[in-house]
Amino acid sequence: MNSFGSSIRPTTLALTLVLCTSPAAYACNDSPSMLDQACKTLSDTWNQGEDDLYLPFYAYHMRFAYPSSKIDSFREDTWGIGYGRSRYNDSGNWDGLYGMAFLDSHTNIEPITGYGHEWMWGDHDKLHSGLGYTVFVTAREDDGHYGLIPGILPLASVGYDKASVNATYIPGGNGNGNVAFFWLRLGL
Repeated sequence: MNSFGSSIRPTTLALTLVLCTSPAAYACNDSPSMLDQACKTLSDTWNQGEDDLYLPFYAYHMRFAYPSSKIDSFREDTWGIGYGRSRYNDSGNWDGLYGMAFLDSHTNIEPITGYGHEWMWGDHDKLHSGLGYTVFVTAREDDGHYGLIPGILPLASVGYDKASVNATYIPGGNGNGNVAFFWLRLGL
């Protein structure tokens, strides 16, 4: 299979996961258990949330972790696109479900789908910021020929009204990870 065909397969898989496993497809029990509360949060986010456009745009590789020759070989503009549903919950914090695909450091398409939560400060109709986490599944060509890779990473955002600049940090060691990843999220 050519490179384009092998890139389409994981992207299709990620988007299928978002659509077919969306909380809208399940009924949650109304009990206080953590599992039922998580189900309700996901279901409410999907059903009550608003549409978002995701635009990944940059990955900064920490210079202390790589030799300059390696940095020079990396792609740091990560252009891509994605779709999500998000809402501000009763506490004023942000919950979101998303799927996106972008160009990784080696110019391979990387799909990702997941859930994010941020504790927010400020008026979400004006200037606001947040800190939180994302739980996700991704697939990378370089790390197992698009085998599924689950993860949990920190999230941070600064926004105004329905637009925000978002970031996460991928930890690592010498010669891997240590990447700050940035994207725009635009409410539609």
